[in-house]
Amino acid sequence: MTATADKTAIRTALWRALHLHADPAPHVFEDGLGARLAAPDGDWRSRPDMDPVRSAGARASIVARARCTEDLVVEQAARGVDQYVILGAGLDTFAQRRPEGARNVRVFEVDQPETQAWKRARLDELGYGVPEGLRLVPVDFEADDDWWQRLTENGFDPGRPAVLACSGVTMYLTRDAVAATLRKAAGLAEGSTLAMTFMQPVDLVDPEERAAREGVERAARADGTPFRSFFGPDEILAMVKEAGFRHAEHLSAGDLAERYFAGREDGLRPSTIEELVLATV
Repeated sequence: MTATADKTAIRTALWRALHLHADPAPHVFEDGLGARLAAPDGDWRSRPDMDPVRSAGARASIVARARCTEDLVVEQAARGVDQYVILGAGLDTFAQRRPEGARNVRVFEVDQPETQAWKRARLDELGYGVPEGLRLVPVDFEADDDWWQRLTENGFDPGRPAVLACSGVTMYLTRDAVAATLRKAAGLAEGSTLAMTFMQPVDLVDPEERAAREGVERAARADGTPFRSFFGPDEILAMVKEAGFRHAEHLSAGDLAERYFAGREDGLRPSTIEELVLATV
């Protein structure tokens, strides 16, 4: 198997796993399976981007947004919402880690065809396979493939509400593409919820994190996946509402810290580089 997941997906999975190794309990989010899917070298914790101190803010942001999104999915499932769509799913492992939460929820993972084929093979190799409640939806974003059409072809019912997650994606899209994605998402059935992250411009990032923010942007450019869009909270909220959502809420790094990191003695807190917006149809 020559294909693999992209570097960003692997880094995200490894940061989730690093949270379990480098940070004391209670853990905000528990996911070691993504790292098993990635199958990194045995010394992966020695990678520069896995330095426990330098990666702390990014690592905390990754686990906070994942926890927030999955809490939302389980909360909405209790209300009868039984469809969960993940745009740019990467090495997401909700369907494998939380079978009780996914039991009555059909999960649609949307990603590039090569990534989907690789992930399917890795799930088979690890003995998980693709369960009945999981749909791997290959979409060629680079060829402007219609992710909405691919979803419906794979069993998604646009007439029923859903939770739609879009994490770590918008910075790679143009502003027009982000606006188009929001308009499509706003066409979900009434009662649907969107959880989407956005990367802030440098001047809105906390001063002590600006060097890291610029370093992340340089690394993305060097990897051949340059960032294209940055948004401030007011700007992204305006775009969400203009797209047609009924309600939108910005969850800042401070909000996530208060929700998931209160009382910690290790100083672990989410970064202000990338924050979260929740919106309802």
